Amino acid sequence: MTGRHVNDHQKRLFMTYRKHHAVAVASAKAGLSTATGYRLEKEGSASSQPKPPRGRRRPDPLVDIFDSEVVPLLQSAQGLRPIAVFEEMLRRHPELDRGIRRTLERRIRTWRALYGPERDVIFRQVHEPGVLGLSDFTDMNDLGVIVAGERLDHRLYHFRLVWSGFEHAHVVLGGESYIALAEGLQNALGLLGGAPREHRSDSLSAAFHNLEADARTDLTHRYEALCAHYRMTPTRNNRGVAHENGSIESAHGHLKSAIRDALLLRGTAAFCELIDYRRFIDELVGRRNHRNAARINAERTTLVPLPAVRTADYEQTVVTVTSSGGFTLRRVFYTVPSRLIGQRLRVRLYDDHLELFLGSAPLMKLPRGRARSQSKHGHVVDYRHVIHSLRRKPMALLNLVYRNQLFPRDTYRKVFELMLERSSRKLACQTIVEILALAHERGCEAELSTVLRDDLAASRLPDLNALRQRFSPDPAALPAVIVQLAPLADYNALITGDAA
Repeated sequence: MTGRHVNDHQKRLFMTYRKHHAVAVASAKAGLSTATGYRLEKEGSASSQPKPPRGRRRPDPLVDIFDSEVVPLLQSAQGLRPIAVFEEMLRRHPELDRGIRRTLERRIRTWRALYGPERDVIFRQVHEPGVLGLSDFTDMNDLGVIVAGERLDHRLYHFRLVWSGFEHAHVVLGGESYIALAEGLQNALGLLGGAPREHRSDSLSAAFHNLEADARTDLTHRYEALCAHYRMTPTRNNRGVAHENGSIESAHGHLKSAIRDALLLRGTAAFCELIDYRRFIDELVGRRNHRNAARINAERTTLVPLPAVRTADYEQTVVTVTSSGGFTLRRVFYTVPSRLIGQRLRVRLYDDHLELFLGSAPLMKLPRGRARSQSKHGHVVDYRHVIHSLRRKPMALLNLVYRNQLFPRDTYRKVFELMLERSSRKLACQTIVEILALAHERGCEAELSTVLRDDLAASRLPDLNALRQRFSPDPAALPAVIVQLAPLADYNALITGDAA
């Protein structure tokens, strides 16, 4: 039939039928075309004779350069790409036709197969339930996730059991670190209700980057202590050899593709709060785990029971609150209430927040900040901590180091810039400071921002007196309410029934 090769069986059938039938009939009975039947009759042979190999139909364009120039390049630089060799040959021999590229690539591929270096072999493994769990981080910035109007710079901590395919993902705001690993791993083990007998990571190379030898040793000991707490044997794959962690490296791509698809189905990659994005990730991973529920439940029975308590998933340090009304930690300045100036605070440093303690008494939580670069410090500022001092020295706002971070919303910053353009600097500083104080004292930060946005839209300066009247009453002007309590004897009389 048209488009198919003629085999020996068809040829023999044709020759058999040809003894008693015409060429057209014999061809049809053998499943051949009439033209093929006439060709076979002309050849007069029913067996496939090997044809001699076809020789070259044009001169070899590489005969003068391959052995003398290309092969030495391949031997001296084993990782050299064929396209680089091609460009180099064109540079050396401008008379060469650019159409030789495919010929050169094919010749290089054949040479490497015959004479090239040995390549790494991937050894497929047989895994048993409850034995191996894997941890790794993957960058998520290419998904373009937006939280609270700003692009979220983040990674995803990813844990996976090899046998059952159980997964856990945790949003990490900083880089790859021991803190992120410890928090994500313990959350994953808590969901499982047990721990595998072996835990493998990728050497935490990014967590150890640029650390002193003592710091690297300390992190190694902490990681080993974390695994010992859960009775897991810590192992690491060779640095830079991703396929040794292949059971989770390939899962990274599948998980990121699933997240990308879910964002497209959602219609937007914008979230109001970080907790909303984390809930979105948890729900997606939960649906993926549900598909493997039978194997996960089977593997749970083979896991090592968890200890009674978690181990520390934070770093602890001590800071001193300076006269600037805050402290600096990891090249980030944090403000605290001014009454803490001079105090030494104990800080627990998590991936996304800080917990402050005065002695053993908990004080507050602060969002964790990140330095903008190696040369520029970051700032985590709460205007409520410093507004009382700014009211006494409003001109300090003009050249304040963290002025832009002081404004709780972008609307306040834009209003201040408009006032600087249309009024004196002193009046602008005094007015915006009073507006911030109004937002703090009367608890109307969001509502006040809406009013200021209307002023910006109308290109007019805010009226401080009108704002004070709108967001009245003034707490200082509220009347005192005196409550007179009844004597306790009156209650006793009601109980005993002796009331007159």
